[in-house]
Amino acid sequence: MGRLDGKVTIVTGGAGGIGLETGILFAKEGAKVVILADISKEALAKAKSKLLQLVPDAKVEEFVCDVSKETQVQALVESADAHGGVDVMFNNAGIMHARDDDAIGTPEEIWDLTQNINVKGVWFGSKHAVLSLRKHMKTKGSIINTASVVALVGSATPQLAYTASKGAVLAMTRELAIVHAREGFRFNNLCPAPLNTPLLQDWLGDDVAKRHRREIHFPMGRFGEAIEQAQAVLFLASDESSFVNGHDFVVDGGMTKAYVTPEGSAQAPPVNNASKDSL
Repeated sequence: MGRLDGKVTIVTGGAGGIGLETGILFAKEGAKVVILADISKEALAKAKSKLLQLVPDAKVEEFVCDVSKETQVQALVESADAHGGVDVMFNNAGIMHARDDDAIGTPEEIWDLTQNINVKGVWFGSKHAVLSLRKHMKTKGSIINTASVVALVGSATPQLAYTASKGAVLAMTRELAIVHAREGFRFNNLCPAPLNTPLLQDWLGDDVAKRHRREIHFPMGRFGEAIEQAQAVLFLASDESSFVNGHDFVVDGGMTKAYVTPEGSAQAPPVNNASKDSL
């Protein structure tokens, strides 16, 4: 038996990075269905193809969704009704805009765009997951929301709208966890460190100095990998974490606990499933 046998799962931001790695693990662990949601139809098609290449017997559905629009999130969650309603909701979709800056340099439209996707999107996903769980009279469910370590520590390389949005996710998730605890609906935050994903790496580009400024703070000498975050999400999604609620699950290689980082060669990272060929 898999750790998610029979569970209906939804992953927003599921076309790549943490979302796709999580979808692959959900499928490997026996999820009844994995619904991958993202804003790009083309990226979703590629993600679904990759997942099925790795887990040929998985039931995977794709759903184009802009999480800043409640009607679209509602339709996404209600698409799980055909399978008995959602059991696991991973509100992972988010943006970190290139024009995000400090208190002076961040344009208002970038602030609003970031909050609409990163905060309202998580709210909408959480709201409709609860409605689905109640509708199908479920006595337990797991909602995981992607926050960030920047909600816990400050940074002199500012991305103010993003940081503020992730702080809001932390607070919102904790409150939801307490409000819905007696219903059996658990809410937890995933707090990733900067990762070797397209979202960050495309932003860093070939700027060696900008990249080094961040890498130096990792005790392990490297960025995290999406698969390392997905493993944490899998635990929070499974019944193994039945007494974990309202928790900020920090997966950062020790970054937020470091004062002075060690010298020497970096630790080798694991290989992401999406980077592997089919077996």
